[in-house]
Amino acid sequence: MNAPVDPATVVLAADGLARTYELKRGLFGKPAYVRALAEASFDLKAGKTLAVVGESGCGKSTLARVVTMIEKPTAGSLTVDGRTVDGRSAADARLLRQSVQIVFQDPYGSLNPRQTVAAILEEPLYVNTDDDAATRRAKAQAMMRRVGLRPEHAERYPHMFSGGQRQRIAIARALMLNPKILVLDEPVSALDVSIQAQVLNLLMDLQEEMGLAYLFISHDLGVVRHIADEVMVMYLGRPVEYGTRDEIFADPKHPYTRALLSATPSTEAGGRRERIRLKGELPSPLNPPTGCAFHPRCPYMYEPCPKERPELAVPDSDLLVACHAVREGRI
Repeated sequence: MNAPVDPATVVLAADGLARTYELKRGLFGKPAYVRALAEASFDLKAGKTLAVVGESGCGKSTLARVVTMIEKPTAGSLTVDGRTVDGRSAADARLLRQSVQIVFQDPYGSLNPRQTVAAILEEPLYVNTDDDAATRRAKAQAMMRRVGLRPEHAERYPHMFSGGQRQRIAIARALMLNPKILVLDEPVSALDVSIQAQVLNLLMDLQEEMGLAYLFISHDLGVVRHIADEVMVMYLGRPVEYGTRDEIFADPKHPYTRALLSATPSTEAGGRRERIRLKGELPSPLNPPTGCAFHPRCPYMYEPCPKERPELAVPDSDLLVACHAVREGRI
């Protein structure tokens, strides 16, 4: 068991993170630019979970790749465990990457089918530590026990396990280097509903036991309500609302957040919201709307919305909301 962590310790800080991709348009055509992520700022504390939600194409997975240092941000800064990522030497960057690990959505595609479970779990230790073979094997078997798998199955291959067991293997692999932060990219969406609860409970137990911080990416708000401490809602690459889980679910401010929550089934008496149906489709990131990117679909759109892009600001609570109508008290 890890040493107790201070819940006030910020282990991951993002300030204005942005990621832009250049798309070639033929030999003589001008390139196009996709702003997949823009102005993402947040703090993640030890032992806490920040959930990132939104429609497909809102920038959630791009944020995951930037946070795990798979891709470099186009703009902004990222600080991991008090150390700024930018400008580090290759050796320093390699050490920082050990502090941030990722669990992918698909437990069938994220594991090498030609490796045994033992080899999958030992590989991070082989690459990043000086442990001998016996030590690596002992650590792998201990981690299998920790995630609810039988160590005697270490010589089996991924295809011999169920989807839920494979995701447990993926979680175990992510924990082999004793990271402080796990990025969970839709970790239960590919699993049966009955298995989802087991994996979520495992993640919560591991978080309490190891003091892990989670960046939890999901489109399932029912799951988010169960696991998150804070929620950041994204639309077309930008955060539009950011606050605690209780604030977001009890009294969402942004029209987009309200629409997302209205589509979430509720099992609580009197907890059903009136369904809000958004008009139109998610705009293309190649040609985003001017002003507020949500204004073509927003039922509260008025004069400044197509002209001025709202910044995240505090209305009358601790929530941060990027909305002219909320700021002017029109909602």
